[in-house]
Amino acid sequence: MAAVLASRVARVISTDLSPAMVAAARRREIPKTEHRVMDMQAIDLEDASVDAVVCRFGYMLAPDRARALRETRRVLRPGGRLAFSTWAPANRNPWATAYGPVLIERGLQEPPNPDEPGQFSFSAAEQIEPAVRASGFEEVVVEEVGVESRFDSWSDYRHVITSLAASLRATLEQLDEHARAEIDEAAQARIEGFRVQDGYVIPGVALVTSAR
Repeated sequence: MAAVLASRVARVISTDLSPAMVAAARRREIPKTEHRVMDMQAIDLEDASVDAVVCRFGYMLAPDRARALRETRRVLRPGGRLAFSTWAPANRNPWATAYGPVLIERGLQEPPNPDEPGQFSFSAAEQIEPAVRASGFEEVVVEEVGVESRFDSWSDYRHVITSLAASLRATLEQLDEHARAEIDEAAQARIEGFRVQDGYVIPGVALVTSAR
């Protein structure tokens, strides 16, 4: 995302809470971009110091989402713009939900708590709009954007999904070979309806929110 923004604006401050992620981003050597480790709940920038904030799939993971939004509002100049994405509910994102129900059914994972941070915890316009307005923003618009995730094979899908979800990867690694194969088989069955000739094409829905 920083590379796209850097081609359109004078300067980008790219942030992540993970030092490893920031280090990886620095290695890309994106022009006009400063990379910093930063907590979105305590943004290390002066008041009214930036023109816009763009966040991709971050607010849903913040332990204190209201505080993160207030911090965003604080660092924006008057009239500054906010744009961020979150995921629509899990049942509209089958690309991300092959393993979860299988693990829950077998008692290997607790059902997600909708009141806690998580991939689908900020997933409805009725939830997002009042939260953003309560943080001092106006002109709040939440739009649905359809996405497609393409995978060459089940192995490709498994590699991508376990790379994205450390907790899932850890759970699978703790199982013996037989149990792991059983879980994989059940998870694969959940995406077979999306098989195409050269792999899988699995739909999803993101929510893109803009505000001033």
